[in-house]
Amino acid sequence: MSASLGLFRLQQVDRQIDRARTQLETIRKTLENDVELKEALHRVETAQTDNHRASHEMKYAESEVDAQKIKIEHAESSLYGGTVKNPKELQDLQKDIASLKKYLVTLEESLLESMFKAETAENELQNAKNELEKIQARLGSEHGKLIEEQFTFFKHLERLTEEREAALAPIEINLLQIYEGLRQQKRGVAVAEIIDNACASCGTTVNASFQQNARSQKQLVNCPSCGRILFAN
Repeated sequence: MSASLGLFRLQQVDRQIDRARTQLETIRKTLENDVELKEALHRVETAQTDNHRASHEMKYAESEVDAQKIKIEHAESSLYGGTVKNPKELQDLQKDIASLKKYLVTLEESLLESMFKAETAENELQNAKNELEKIQARLGSEHGKLIEEQFTFFKHLERLTEEREAALAPIEINLLQIYEGLRQQKRGVAVAEIIDNACASCGTTVNASFQQNARSQKQLVNCPSCGRILFAN
């Protein structure tokens, strides 16, 4: 997969997130005179952020534990597999395994802690949603339509957040930093597709060499006019 393709896919998700947040902000402004509802919405948003963070930390802790177990299995395989004969090497292996197992205990403790935090964050999110639902039910038809739209956008935003996490996985951190910088500079559009031999954002003609480089798996190519990252199918 080309470097620009990963960023282009991420941008598609990010732009949907931007639109959803804009819609939510519009709805929020309409409802902002209701202080109680505003506070409940803020609690839900905060709980959603905490829940996503806790879930991510738990998944990372799980991967750390799994990786450590694999290291122990490999070390034990070398120790008991008969390939190592030297007593000193065997003694060193035993020490390494003991050290690996000791660190595994630390990692497992961290995993348990992260699991507890994730469960707590999920419960807090559900409680915040339940409280919001109670307030909305009490308000009744006054803001009925807006509230329905709001819930739709909340759910949409949750799904998009998950899609974004998946889209981030294959992207190298240095490329992501370039992308984020351009998104701030270019009003949310960091990557421009090449359509009909031209940059779709500014219309500048892009020669065949630029188009070929835009398909690179590692390097990024910028539009010579607007500076956006170029993406070519």
